[in-house]
Amino acid sequence: MVVMFMKGRFSFMDIELFDYDLPEELIAQTPLKKRDTSRLMVLDKETGNVEHKHFYDILDYLKPGDVLVRNNTKVIPARLYGLKEETGGHVEVLLLKDLHDDLWECLVGNAKIVKLGTVITFGDGRLKAQCTEIREEGIRIFKMIYDGIFYEILDQLGIMPLPPYIKEKLNDPDRYQTVYAKVEGSAAAPTAGLHFTEELLQKVREKGVEILDVTLHVGLGTFRPVKVENVLEHHMHSEYYEISEEVAEKLNQAKKEGRRIIAVGTTSCRTLESVAAFNDGKIVPCDGYTEIFIYPGFEFKVLDGLVTNFHLPESTLIMLVSAFMGYENTMNAYKIAVEEKYRFFSFGDCMLIISE
Repeated sequence: MVVMFMKGRFSFMDIELFDYDLPEELIAQTPLKKRDTSRLMVLDKETGNVEHKHFYDILDYLKPGDVLVRNNTKVIPARLYGLKEETGGHVEVLLLKDLHDDLWECLVGNAKIVKLGTVITFGDGRLKAQCTEIREEGIRIFKMIYDGIFYEILDQLGIMPLPPYIKEKLNDPDRYQTVYAKVEGSAAAPTAGLHFTEELLQKVREKGVEILDVTLHVGLGTFRPVKVENVLEHHMHSEYYEISEEVAEKLNQAKKEGRRIIAVGTTSCRTLESVAAFNDGKIVPCDGYTEIFIYPGFEFKVLDGLVTNFHLPESTLIMLVSAFMGYENTMNAYKIAVEEKYRFFSFGDCMLIISE
């Protein structure tokens, strides 16, 4: 049963609205050999009309003057396995957010054994983490203790934090990075960007499409399901973002000239719409943290198109897509994707939502 009550805006939205049946075999376990050979479902934003293509066909849907906005965040080897110093108990730690001054927000696997003051040691003591604050839902704040350069030590000790639905071993960690990944800090990849190759990006430029980079470090929200019955009660965790002065100027100029702005991934979308929401629809150079939650009823101020993968049932990401393309069109597209055996989630296929 569809349950939506409206009083001007939504006051109740049932999480089950965003559920769909997905056979387990459609969850992609490994990336394809060549990034841009994944399938591409092209959806008309206005009509919901569906076309079945391959990702390299995206060129046919881009026009000179379009602006493609990417998230240039880089995934860090954020999963660490250590020992509780006083007892030798095993502890799994996932780095989520750099709070500066060697303080990190982390998700702890068996959080109950990590108390205030607990010290966890990694790699024969090359890195230690002391718990300085306890938060809800397995979150702990740690002070990192080490000699040398933190990210170099992390490269030696950490593991790429693949999502829990991926059971296969990833032989090449670079396949969980975009080819344009640059700014270290994410706990998960902005997966829509995984389909681009350097060659395809060059062809995009040659077509007269402007490519701009923003940064959003993907954090806890990616690992956190919606657990409340009423979607509107869900709390998003904050994620760090940056937009440079040059990028802000170019985006505002494009909007002024009526050119299309197409976000590569929900992370780029959230960055742009977060900034626009607090600046009367304009993009300003800034950095900070966003907790934006985009669901049906949201008024988009920047986006004209969206490149995005197929997302988990009952996730905030499928809600974002529904907000952009319309609920009925979105759920119909997912139904078709299952029928046509598209590959789902991080290493899966992709959709382009666009209108003329």
